[in-house]
Amino acid sequence: MAGAIASRMSFSSLKRKQPKTFTVRIVTMDAEMEFNCEMKWKGKDLFDLVCRTLGLRETWFFGLQYTIKDTVAWLKMDKKVKKQILDEKIYCPPEASVLLASYAVQAKYGDYDPSVHKRGFLAQEELLPKRVINLYQMTPEMWEERITAWYAEHRGRARDEAEMEYLKIAQDLEMYGVNYFTIRNKKGTELLLGVDALGLHIYDPENRLTPKISFPWNEIRNISYSDKEFTIKPLDKKIDVFKFNSSKLRVNKLILQLCIGNHDLFMRRRKADSLEVQQMKAQAREEKARKQMERQRLAREKQMREEAERTRDELERRLLQMKEEATMANEALMRSEETADLLAEKAQITEEEAKLLAQKAAEAEQEMQRIKATAIRTEEEKRLMEQKVLEAEVLALKMAEESERRAKEADQLKQDLQEAREAERRAKQKLLEITTKPTYPPMNPLPAPLPPDIPSFNLIGDSLSFDFKDTDMKRLSMEIEKEKVEYMEKSKHLQEQLNELKTEIEALKLKERETALDILHNENSDQGGTSSKHNTIKKLTLQSAKSRVAFFEEL
Repeated sequence: MAGAIASRMSFSSLKRKQPKTFTVRIVTMDAEMEFNCEMKWKGKDLFDLVCRTLGLRETWFFGLQYTIKDTVAWLKMDKKVKKQILDEKIYCPPEASVLLASYAVQAKYGDYDPSVHKRGFLAQEELLPKRVINLYQMTPEMWEERITAWYAEHRGRARDEAEMEYLKIAQDLEMYGVNYFTIRNKKGTELLLGVDALGLHIYDPENRLTPKISFPWNEIRNISYSDKEFTIKPLDKKIDVFKFNSSKLRVNKLILQLCIGNHDLFMRRRKADSLEVQQMKAQAREEKARKQMERQRLAREKQMREEAERTRDELERRLLQMKEEATMANEALMRSEETADLLAEKAQITEEEAKLLAQKAAEAEQEMQRIKATAIRTEEEKRLMEQKVLEAEVLALKMAEESERRAKEADQLKQDLQEAREAERRAKQKLLEITTKPTYPPMNPLPAPLPPDIPSFNLIGDSLSFDFKDTDMKRLSMEIEKEKVEYMEKSKHLQEQLNELKTEIEALKLKERETALDILHNENSDQGGTSSKHNTIKKLTLQSAKSRVAFFEEL
């Protein structure tokens, strides 16, 4: 999974740098930090430094967890850090891994922008467990495509909202927040004890996902141990106590510490808030409202900026269109001027030709008159003269008709010239109108932007006892049930998303690479449908406490 999840942090390494200091690396959900610690530092010194660095005020909800010799433990505040080593592992289904990765991307990169977040922008990110990547025949590009598809749906979520959604999904993982310990019942059967914020759970060693029986905190009256034997007394005094044995005395001490811590948080959530917490919640509400107003203001500014950009683009488009129209008008004007010049030249030539023909007709008429006046002495000469006269008359008639036709053509050319000059005048007028239009319409200016009481316990020699207050336990049980119902209503949509993705990638799964936890998770899903971690525990707790104790003894 992408970093540690839960209301705690985990160390991933511890190394010595120099004689008087050493380096501790701390991994949280979205950050990895290194701290130089002094050899004399105790757990509280490091924890206070981490809280200051992260800006945590609700320090009672957090701690530093580590694994030592296959045993999960919490960093002790009164012991030196150098004597404690840290690590953590949690199983996560493939479809939930993709959804968690999408919220991690939203928290890191903000809203999805196709022009910025192009293909390959997640190539250097380690968002999915190697186990999930190796389980399917899918390329990195295919994983990125599915992560990006869900990432795009988170648009508008702020960083803190994305991180909160990340934690909401993570808290429903079967192994989330559970600390496992190897125990044995009276028959010597090896089992696993799981301690988390909901209560105590008994698991088969081969199945850490689904508990066989569970004891919620509101049904437990007292927990204690003597040497290696651990005793849990139910709230109902008629029911026998629940006993088991651990491998080492220090494991019992650790189990008791975890029970006290988880029960303390369980009770704290159901008590009236202290003045400090009320003030913190009020500040948180004010901060949330301020951030909401800021986001709304930014959204309005972004919308106005986008509208201004669209207006600018429209104006640029219209300007380009007007430039094209002006260019076309100029070209049409030039063509009109050229046509007018050609027509004027042709009209002049036609007019000169008409004058020349008229002159030739006059000359022909004169020749005819001269011929008529000439005396022809003989008949043959007379006939020949008549024939010539006839031909001269025909020629004169044709020349007169051609002269008239040429004159009409000259008149038509003059009319065409006049029309061409009128078209030229209109083109100039249109060009003048285009060039004098306002380029940008007036734009409206953008508006101005807007510690509760911990139950006591006594340690005598190698024995330790812890009593839970049974005050108003029935009320707590009702509140727990109400919280579960509200939670399940909110998780329906999430479960639908996870099932949809699981169906999409199921065909690409390599069955031979499935781990034992993958197989168990699939069997649980097939048997329980869309049953969640809370539903599983609810079914188990519906059994009577007496039957649960009897079942444990028979294992």
